[in-house]
Amino acid sequence: MERPVPRGLRGEKEEEEEVERVLVSEHSWRPCPTARRRVRGCLEWVKRQLFRVGEDWYFLFILGVLMASISFAMDIIVARLYAAHTWLYREIGDIAVLKYLSWTLFPTAMAAFSSGFAQSITPHSGGSGIPELKTILMGVVLEDYLAIQNFGAKVVGLTCTLTCGSTVFLGKVGPYVHLSAMAAAYLGKMRTTVTREYENKFKQHEMLVAAQAVGVATVFGAPISGVLFSIEVMSPHFAVRDYWRGFFAATCGAFMFRLLAVFNSEQETIAAVFKSDLKIDFPFDLLETFFFLILGIICGIVACAYLFCQRWMMVAVKRNRLTAKLLATDKPVYTVLAVLLLASITFPPGLGQFMASRLTMKEHLISLFDNRTWGVLAANASGVAKPGGLWQEWDHPSATIYGTLTFFLLMKFWMLILATTLPLPAGYFMPIFIYGAAIGRLTGEVVALLFPRGLHSEGPPRPIIPAGYALAGAAAFAGSVTHAVSTALLVCEATGHLDHLLPTVLAVLVANAISQKNQPSFYDAGIIVKKLPYLPPIRSRHIASYRVVVEEFMERRVVALAKGDGFQEVLVALDASADAEYPVVESTGSPTLVGTVSRSQLVTFLQSHKHPQAPQGEKLAAVGTLGDDCTIEPIMLQFSPWTSLHQAYHLFQMLKLQRVFVTRSGELVGAVSRAELRRAIEDLANPK
Repeated sequence: MERPVPRGLRGEKEEEEEVERVLVSEHSWRPCPTARRRVRGCLEWVKRQLFRVGEDWYFLFILGVLMASISFAMDIIVARLYAAHTWLYREIGDIAVLKYLSWTLFPTAMAAFSSGFAQSITPHSGGSGIPELKTILMGVVLEDYLAIQNFGAKVVGLTCTLTCGSTVFLGKVGPYVHLSAMAAAYLGKMRTTVTREYENKFKQHEMLVAAQAVGVATVFGAPISGVLFSIEVMSPHFAVRDYWRGFFAATCGAFMFRLLAVFNSEQETIAAVFKSDLKIDFPFDLLETFFFLILGIICGIVACAYLFCQRWMMVAVKRNRLTAKLLATDKPVYTVLAVLLLASITFPPGLGQFMASRLTMKEHLISLFDNRTWGVLAANASGVAKPGGLWQEWDHPSATIYGTLTFFLLMKFWMLILATTLPLPAGYFMPIFIYGAAIGRLTGEVVALLFPRGLHSEGPPRPIIPAGYALAGAAAFAGSVTHAVSTALLVCEATGHLDHLLPTVLAVLVANAISQKNQPSFYDAGIIVKKLPYLPPIRSRHIASYRVVVEEFMERRVVALAKGDGFQEVLVALDASADAEYPVVESTGSPTLVGTVSRSQLVTFLQSHKHPQAPQGEKLAAVGTLGDDCTIEPIMLQFSPWTSLHQAYHLFQMLKLQRVFVTRSGELVGAVSRAELRRAIEDLANPK
């Protein structure tokens, strides 16, 4: 007698038979089954071979090419819009009012749209982005900062900001690093989908480290200095295993960025972004090293003044009742007022004629790197008559080139500081780079004026090359503001000139020695003003950090649980503290630390157990202890009370720690979090 098949099993059996019939029917009519199997096998073999070298290569290549393409497209759009603005200003006629309106309203409208559009999409799209990204790389989680929906808002806002040109005088390095980080975070999620692996925080960190280098390399076309600059600015501790990732992605991005320029017929071959004509047989005299040292000192002093005033301005804008209200509720209004002031000052028939305001930021830099000596050209009638020279924008009939360069430096000092308060996507590295080039150019022109035949009066004349001082000034001032030495290599890669590398490095080192001793870097100042959860650096002069021990600043009142605790004790602990994890000790009488338990597990424990005063009808476990029903994670790292502040600081930095428990002979005596560590460092820097 045949047994009846259950309904569920009968349905499954029918489905299997149907699938087999479909497969048989498909197999019966598809041609060349042997060839198809071979092709399928070849594709599987190719896939295995491609992923054998590691999938990181492909995603890093995509990251570099993608960001280079976006950067190049952004530059083309900005150039077209700026050309339209220039055409409008030139064709509008000689009516002063109309020329003023055409000069001021265009950048004002673009800046207002940039601020309003970016802030309406997401509040994380304003500013540079490097302070927040630096905080993320230190292990702090900033919600939604790397979300892909911020990408479009930042791209549109940054394009509008750059279209304002030299009126606002802002760049794109910082925001582009942020854009690269967002793209890297999204590609990291795609990687987990493709490889079908769990999301790995270490892999995400590696992609973010590579994204920093890509952001710099695709702006300047400088892969080597892009990697080094990102390491210096973003990472106090850098893993060598991430080195090749940064170089590979940065090289792909820089190569693609310059290759697109060739495809667009801008250049005949791959060349430097700011190509200079410094073709000289005798770049500098050995005695000129003294003047490069003087230039480094000047850049270091000016950088300290700039950093102090910029940080003071950021705090003053937030504390002032009117500006604070505008920045909180009406950001476009504040942007319109500030940009209108800056555009009015740079109006060419007005004060702008003494600041070469008709030049773009790229033209500013190219003109300052001019191989010729402007003092000689200005005195030579034939040189003045030569058309097409960008240097002529710096030569005004009623003022010498020394006067225009000095006026440019004085005015741009406070104008740059004011521009950093604008709530729109903008970078601040390129402006200080140009400002440093102007300092170097002025110094070089003065030295050339004092020594027209060079430093040696006898023998053949060896004239001073002011462009070399401009290179050194750009690297020294930008390096001292950002606390980076790699700017010396960056300026050489960006211009393709290496003859002045050694004096440039010397000027950068001197300027950094002055600024690092007296002021925090530009990006660290942003972290301080925004009050981001970031550990301040311990200066090398604070030898006392070795003498301060954890016992002096640790948190002694730590909410702990015992392995035998039940419902009531867990409930009291959750009410007493909002910590993400709780230490677990052996017992109340023996506080030996055995591990930690997460808050989510404790909440699950409460939900699955009955309250002692609950009614009898609930079907929950009446009894249960923490040690029996919860997973206790082992402690991987713990501090001794005699661990020094210096050791604790570096462990927090390297391992991206959030909280560490302190034990004496195995017994729990306290805990150290980033808050206690930060207070200890601040007390060390500012003793009472």
